[in-house]
Amino acid sequence: MTATETVIRLGYLLAAVAFVLGLHLMNSPATARRGNLVSAGGMALAVVLTVWHLATDRPGATGPLVLAAGVLVGGVAGALLARRVAMTAMPQLVSLFNAVGGGAAALVAVAEYARLAGGPVGVRTTLTTVLDVVIGATTFTGSLVAAGKLQGWVTGSPVLFPGRRAVGLTLVAVVLAGAVWLFVAPSVAVLVVVIVAAAAFGVVMVLPIGGADMPVVISLLNAFTGTAVAMAGFVLDSTALIIAGALVGASGTILTKLMADAMNRSVVSVLVGGFGTGDGPAAAVAATAVRRTTVDDAAIQLAYARKVIVVPGYGLAAAQAQHELSALADLLGGRGVDVRYAIHPVAGRMPGHMNVLLAEANVPYPMLREMDEINPEFPLADVALVVGANDVTNPAARRPGNPVSGMPILDVDKARSVIVIKRSMGHGYAGIDNELYAGERTSMLFADAKSALADLSAAVKTLVG
Repeated sequence: MTATETVIRLGYLLAAVAFVLGLHLMNSPATARRGNLVSAGGMALAVVLTVWHLATDRPGATGPLVLAAGVLVGGVAGALLARRVAMTAMPQLVSLFNAVGGGAAALVAVAEYARLAGGPVGVRTTLTTVLDVVIGATTFTGSLVAAGKLQGWVTGSPVLFPGRRAVGLTLVAVVLAGAVWLFVAPSVAVLVVVIVAAAAFGVVMVLPIGGADMPVVISLLNAFTGTAVAMAGFVLDSTALIIAGALVGASGTILTKLMADAMNRSVVSVLVGGFGTGDGPAAAVAATAVRRTTVDDAAIQLAYARKVIVVPGYGLAAAQAQHELSALADLLGGRGVDVRYAIHPVAGRMPGHMNVLLAEANVPYPMLREMDEINPEFPLADVALVVGANDVTNPAARRPGNPVSGMPILDVDKARSVIVIKRSMGHGYAGIDNELYAGERTSMLFADAKSALADLSAAVKTLVG
């Protein structure tokens, strides 16, 4: 081993350590940003080492220049997306990242297999290639469908077309038959057939899944992406790629299990589909059946409360009102009001959506409370301020016989007073009425969250000014 190869291998080891350390730092919201930077630094190091390795291994070849150009184009595109994407579109962006990761891993395996297909291909290479292209192609199309559902280009309701299970089983059979063929006789054409079948299966798998399960789907596809990348690492014999993919796959799998538990649903039941209706028409409960409030009345309750618990939901993200909410909380805190945020694991459209949203508004991390931690505090709260959250606050979950039965919820209805900010009586992704809205302690403030929160801050200032 030359000195250059030794340095490169040590550099890959350092990159792997950065991946592990970065993932560890992401365990806490207080260190998550630092963890992202550490992981990004590790990946940047790995990319630089790969370009260097290719340049020294094949001097004079155009490969390093092509790779460097790809890194430059991808880096610029990523930076522009990160700066311009709205918080409401973050779940779609994550789904697109999953698609790109899975698709890229599959293409790497195809290119390497095509290079080796002229001669004998080992069992190890064939196995990892098949696993890579199947997982990668499924992730690619499945993530595109998920992004389409989140963006509204594909209906958020489950698409339960006739014969879908038969189609799915047929595609699985084609994949298995193609895999057996490849073990017997290497063939790029058969590999392409396997890829097409796997890509079609990704579409069939995600279409029947409703909007209610999107947080689970996103984390599951993220796990698929990591697994595909790890398989690509085995195909290329790249230790850094194997470690990076394995970490993403393992963490995504754990997160998927946590998301499913938070909804009291198994991953299998999520994949079967048919749950939830996505964005749909207004619920059956008439607006006349609820008690309305005004900005001034709500401001009086908030200004003279001792303890306020804020429950953010997707409606907060849709209105891009996180800064107005933070300003209102700061104003109340300045008056001595104890303000906390109650964070449900599946609030929003992706894992950690509310944490990311509030972090953008510089909400102090100690004010964020997870569901199990905050639920005992609701009976002690003078006001629970619900901003755009729906299914995660529905008391119907405590009863059997409905789509949210058994799902752990935030005990909002146990607060002394509940103020709900919503634009209308529209239902959530589960497609059922929220019984909280008709509760005797609940007051509805029908307005856009951004304008309502700004008006509440102005009214509180007038009261105390």
